[in-house]
Amino acid sequence: MKGDSFPGTKIWNKPCCVANTTRQLQCIQTQPFLSKQTTTTAQKHSTNMASSVSHNTFSMIPIFVAFLVVASSLGPVLSSPLVSDSGHRKLANHTLRPAKEIQKLRRINAYLKKISKPAVKTIQSPDGDVIDCVLSHLQPAFDHPELRGQKPLDPPERPKGHNSTEAVSESFQLWTDSGESCPQGTVPIRRTTEKDILRASSVRRYGRRRRVRRDSTGNGHEHAVLFVNGDQYYGAKASLNVWAPRVTNEYEFSLSQIWVISGSFGNDLNTIEAGWQVSPELYGDNYPRFFTYWTTDAYQATGCYNLLCSGFVQTNNKIAIGAAISPRSSYNGRQFDIGIMVWKDPKHGHWWLEFGSGLLVGYWPAFLFSHLRNHANMIQFGGEIVNTRSSGFHTSTQMGSGHFAEEGFGKAAYFRNMQTVDWDNNLLPLTNLRLLADHSNCYDIRQGRNNVWGTYFYYGGPGRNVRCP
Repeated sequence: MKGDSFPGTKIWNKPCCVANTTRQLQCIQTQPFLSKQTTTTAQKHSTNMASSVSHNTFSMIPIFVAFLVVASSLGPVLSSPLVSDSGHRKLANHTLRPAKEIQKLRRINAYLKKISKPAVKTIQSPDGDVIDCVLSHLQPAFDHPELRGQKPLDPPERPKGHNSTEAVSESFQLWTDSGESCPQGTVPIRRTTEKDILRASSVRRYGRRRRVRRDSTGNGHEHAVLFVNGDQYYGAKASLNVWAPRVTNEYEFSLSQIWVISGSFGNDLNTIEAGWQVSPELYGDNYPRFFTYWTTDAYQATGCYNLLCSGFVQTNNKIAIGAAISPRSSYNGRQFDIGIMVWKDPKHGHWWLEFGSGLLVGYWPAFLFSHLRNHANMIQFGGEIVNTRSSGFHTSTQMGSGHFAEEGFGKAAYFRNMQTVDWDNNLLPLTNLRLLADHSNCYDIRQGRNNVWGTYFYYGGPGRNVRCP
């Protein structure tokens, strides 16, 4: 891939002038099998057996009738159709499954039926994903009562000071490598399978993050972020390079993103989030994937990742939210970054998402939110991991490149050219910024500024090390 050939995504080969940089499951699925066994029958006691047939037959009738009643009532349950990984319906033999597991599978099937929409075209991705091209007005967002029967909105006015181009000629997600694409009037949606949901703690929690409280150090979420607050914000923009950090536990993740935040960190927290993440629980692998998230009640009952609930309205037929990003940055090698901008449309009040330098992905309708219906009171940029301490010590899950900020360009992860959007839809440089690394011996952050990258920072780390036991 050639440098700068994809708008908003750049491959960097040369270090730039940097100011003030200092320091720094494998799922094993067993298939049940049946052993063939040859049986022989002995012809013994035939006379005794014959004499008892009549008596036994009459005594078994009530039992046999009862069995038929039970079997007929269970029939619909035991033969409930499920969606296979390829998306086709199948009949699963649940005869020996406990009743609780059968109920869970029925809930999974109901959820899949709800979010799986009819595709006009299907694309097989090299990484195993299946991408369905779904008519725009049939995407999950339009199941929402306030959107039902509507169609996606036209593009809004971009913030002033933002240079954008609509031309995109190169692939930046694996599913497009084959040259296949979704037709105009459709949106590409990564297909959700039964396996995806079975990895979650419950069907209800699938596609949702666990609650995060900034006033608690015991929630397992650790951050290295730059943030601004104390003003009214109407959007944010940055470029961040993409890595494939190692995630050592299925129930941990590593992400890099922009947060648009309003409300308190209590029950009323509103957030809009976009970036890249590695999440084995959500996706079943360790690829970095483009993702979105939203919540209006501090990750409790509202919101979800990507298009896994009614909320985000996608308008683009070239980007599959939740699909793997390619290429990625390499240590001491080429650097690949993506541009992300989130801003509030001054005319309708919806929050729009742009990828690169002109690709509108879609929008979060204003009615989804309470505080964010007006504006944000905090913007954050940076990394987050989950530390489950499953082995009794700090996780070795990496943040960013897995290297500390002091290593700088080509080795550490970065954010560059960070800006916010004001009330008059202007992009502005950051002011009154602050840094936070809540476990700085595990993951840290170092900020700088120059003429090319504007305000930038390096961040990340390896997790467990001699200073982070």
